[in-house]
Amino acid sequence: MDELIPIKETNGKKAVNARDLHCFLCSKRDFSTWIKDRIDKYDFIERVDFQSFPEIVEREIGATTRIEYALSISMAKELSMIENNEQGKRARKYFIECENTVKNGGFKIPSTFSEALLLAANQANQIEEQQKKIEKDKPKVLFADAVSTSQRSCLVAELAKILQQNGVSIGQNRLFSWMRENGYLCSKGQYYNQPTQKSMELGLFELKQTSITKPDGVVLVTTTTKVTGKGQIYFIDKLLSK
Repeated sequence: MDELIPIKETNGKKAVNARDLHCFLCSKRDFSTWIKDRIDKYDFIERVDFQSFPEIVEREIGATTRIEYALSISMAKELSMIENNEQGKRARKYFIECENTVKNGGFKIPSTFSEALLLAANQANQIEEQQKKIEKDKPKVLFADAVSTSQRSCLVAELAKILQQNGVSIGQNRLFSWMRENGYLCSKGQYYNQPTQKSMELGLFELKQTSITKPDGVVLVTTTTKVTGKGQIYFIDKLLSK
């Protein structure tokens, strides 16, 4: 398969440089504006869908620092589809082929029946060994995820993704609903989706307030509910046990 857009290894995972993708898609928007808008509008999560990092760029008038973004293949595919042009269609098909290649371990399609039988037997053995390893490592993986995320508070949407990665079929809206139904979040009034007194006493949530000054001078204060490190471990353990 020809390399339409470069894919590199970043922290042991396949990643796409956002600038390369932006260039290929022929977007007319400034790169920084384009990538920030896409992340905010479509709720992409750092360290889950992408990783940002500073890079020093040498110029004639001196060095400067700019922010680069390493995208997962899944995010790159979604950004290509959102672009809604011919280049986006080409990129989307390319990333689908890349995903299939990764999932199939780079195997070629067998040309004979005997090759197909041999491939099937090898894959069956590999799948069996992988399944054994997954079952054996499951507690370790769960503990590692919980520890790595519990160093900071996270949004409910991010917690939902962590749960999905550990086998719990739940999205952001369903998780919010479950938390309200089980008395962790308020279900009505001006405190809708904010922690109940019980949750705050347990240390499961914290509230982050942000002030926004409008052009007319009016100051708006928004409140965001975030799950604490203790809360992440609490909810992961509780929902997995179900």
